[in-house]
Amino acid sequence: MEFLVGDVQGCCDALDRLLAENGFSPSRDHLWVLGDMVNRGPQSLITLRRLKALGDAASCLLGNHDLHLLAVAEGAQPLKRQDTLGDVLAARDRDALLAWLREQRLAAYDHGWLLVHAGVAPQWNLAATLALAAEVETELRASSRGEFLRAMYGNTPAQWSPLLRGSERLRFIVNALTRARFCDAQGRLEFDSKDGAAAAPPGFMPWFEVPGRQTEGTPIAFGHWSTLGLIDTPALLALDTGCVWGGSLTAVRVDGGRREVVQVRCTQARAPRR
Repeated sequence: MEFLVGDVQGCCDALDRLLAENGFSPSRDHLWVLGDMVNRGPQSLITLRRLKALGDAASCLLGNHDLHLLAVAEGAQPLKRQDTLGDVLAARDRDALLAWLREQRLAAYDHGWLLVHAGVAPQWNLAATLALAAEVETELRASSRGEFLRAMYGNTPAQWSPLLRGSERLRFIVNALTRARFCDAQGRLEFDSKDGAAAAPPGFMPWFEVPGRQTEGTPIAFGHWSTLGLIDTPALLALDTGCVWGGSLTAVRVDGGRREVVQVRCTQARAPRR
């Protein structure tokens, strides 16, 4: 069986209960975690060890919090006050965990679903999304990755162009795949708003509602947007249901068998964001 799971964010107890609820067996089943494995929750280190130990039975996408961990580890960014990454950075197996993390993907296509952490620029089709994600993946695995990670942060450029090069091109790819929520009809990303779809800023809409987006015929599953809530349709799965903020951790089976949504409440939640 093939399961997709939303943002774990260091809530490993919830992940273990969710896998148990699904009767997950590493010898038979496969798990995709749609990014943000770590941070804000209390068990970032245990979560990484758990997922790494699953071997080929688990594949993970990189979310913005996972990339932040890699940047902090490289000395490209400082820890933030609300980060809960210290256990990973001080761990005896830190280097092995970070090397494993760098091998994870930013986008994938499996069982008919395009998998991303946050969103897809409306100008990109399936093939372009996977190819552009691979450009960033190559940078993360290079010995010069510190240079990329130092240039990764920022909100510009806000709109895709195939003419983008260098750090601006890579930054936009990262922002679309790991931070996108709202977008205008021309594909310009908006990063300030974190509320649900009904709170779109004037002129903007959820990225998946942009008319004529090139992935419109491709089923997409994503996480990242906890205030959006669960979306479960034949062509769209939104699976960040705010586990770390007092919500649930959600899994969906997508292998063509009986479609089923399973959720467990998080008992390690932080106070909800204001």
